[in-house]
Amino acid sequence: MEFRHLRYFVTVAETGHMTRAAERLGIQQPPLSQQIRALEDRLGVRLLRRHPKGVDLTDEGRLFLDEARRLLADAEALTQRMARIARGELGRLSVGFTSSAATHAFTPRALRECRRRFPDLALDLSEANAAELTEALAAGRLHAAFVRVPVAHPPGVDMHTLLREPVVVALPLDHPLAAGDEPLALRALDGQLLILVRRPGAPGLYANLLALCAREGVQPRVVAEVERMLSNLNLVAAGAGLSVVPESMRGTHVHAIRYRALAAGPELEAPLTLMVRAGEAQGALATFVALVRELAAAPEPA
Repeated sequence: MEFRHLRYFVTVAETGHMTRAAERLGIQQPPLSQQIRALEDRLGVRLLRRHPKGVDLTDEGRLFLDEARRLLADAEALTQRMARIARGELGRLSVGFTSSAATHAFTPRALRECRRRFPDLALDLSEANAAELTEALAAGRLHAAFVRVPVAHPPGVDMHTLLREPVVVALPLDHPLAAGDEPLALRALDGQLLILVRRPGAPGLYANLLALCAREGVQPRVVAEVERMLSNLNLVAAGAGLSVVPESMRGTHVHAIRYRALAAGPELEAPLTLMVRAGEAQGALATFVALVRELAAAPEPA
């Protein structure tokens, strides 16, 4: 039995006439009659009573009509659902983010806007460091992730730089360098107690910082390496040392941390990067990537 047989039968039942049903379906009347006969033979019951003025439904035909309409409606609903999936309006995405990416206003704004525009696009959110997110993307466990400086670019992962921002130095309030408003020179970090996000977990920004220091002859003393950027700010707030973070993290621990600009130039910019599975930018993922890039290209809301 094919769906066209169901459609033929429903049309005949609704018109009560083979010729009128054939006209509505755009086929000839004899082939339509043959298809209905074949359907009845397949089911082993008579669905219609033929008479000179048309056809009537048998008891079996009335039961079959209800089921045929239900099946056709289900098929249409499935077709529409699959079309929405193909258009990226329906589905489920796993999206990760680093703690530092999440503190930028853009990341939660993009996630909120995705939920507003595409309420049937479910987002499964998780937090990890950049290395863990990159590995999860490459392994197919994540669809997309927001990070700062990518720590690696394995096969199967695409990178989209969304935004760039300068870095700042985070200092305990009682630190000698906390006073003043002008940008700190890189040489001011010489001999300072430096807290880093653990380099195996997120080498990007901090590897760049240490490389720049080495080139300029600046030698900070690394006293701690942590897994999350919020963790290093917790240690700064506790007075364990200073750190360097993206400017958008200025609002963290304002009661215990002073933030000062760092005159390091574009070499230490902190980008916001969207990583996605390569070759899978279709459906829901294509919708998400297009939305995020659209928002990144638009002016920041007032």
